[in-house]
Amino acid sequence: MSLDLDALKVFVRVAELRSFTQAAHQLGMPKARASAHVQKLEAELGTQLLQRSTRVVRPTPEGEQLLKRAHGLLAEAEEIAALFHASRALRGRVRVELPVLIAREFVIPRLPELLARHPQLQLDICASDRLVAAVREGFDLVLRVGPVNEPGLVGRRIGEAPMMNCASPSYLRQHGTPRTLDDLRDHFVVHYATDPVPVFEYFDGKTYKELPMRSVVTVDNFDVYEAACIAGLGIVQVPRPGLERHANKLVEILPEFIARPVPITLLHTHGRSVPRRVRAVMTWLMELLSPTVGELVRAR
Repeated sequence: MSLDLDALKVFVRVAELRSFTQAAHQLGMPKARASAHVQKLEAELGTQLLQRSTRVVRPTPEGEQLLKRAHGLLAEAEEIAALFHASRALRGRVRVELPVLIAREFVIPRLPELLARHPQLQLDICASDRLVAAVREGFDLVLRVGPVNEPGLVGRRIGEAPMMNCASPSYLRQHGTPRTLDDLRDHFVVHYATDPVPVFEYFDGKTYKELPMRSVVTVDNFDVYEAACIAGLGIVQVPRPGLERHANKLVEILPEFIARPVPITLLHTHGRSVPRRVRAVMTWLMELLSPTVGELVRAR
């Protein structure tokens, strides 16, 4: 018995997203065709792979067993095909999730170079500052700025971005410029929603500590985080990359009390068997972003 690889691809996406509608949208096919692919695969294997209801779709125990091996099977099939088509052009879709700042400032401006090199490649770029569930939402590659605590992701550290403390001139005119940690008692920070409570992180010479702070606004997007600071709503702690675009809008403060550098990591969701198209995009992103991070670290 031979497995229909197209049907297997559809099953994997449906099982991970737990939705025929979302899977069909990502795969660029009608929902009815996605359902037909899964039904065909179930018929070939003689077992039910998905439990379907009006509210949710979830793998059966047999479906879970197949899902654990499916990524490897699909990647191995692609690698075997590549052995006999070494010069074959890269084709297919690669789904990438990037922080908004990195997508806008560093990746999108250079993307025409990659697509000129691989014209049959298609990229879906999700620019978002929320923490996506990479495997469940069907991404091939994700770039994380900060700690990574997600199962199923494998990747490479690009580097670390140094941090800085900033406030706007209007904020400093109203509240004064803090010179010491004690001065922060009379100040506010812009609260980023991923942090449980508003804090000011600093290095005391031995370790990093957090000072509880007051806040009048909470945001969940980095662009809005910076905009809130520029509007005079509080102090922010931000990576140095790209901050030169805010010349005269932000002022660095308390340079001796900066937060820990944030790691920047590029990760994939394919375990030990990475499809050739995904590996090519990952290599390109590493080559594109590593020098930028390296220059920022050396300039500290």
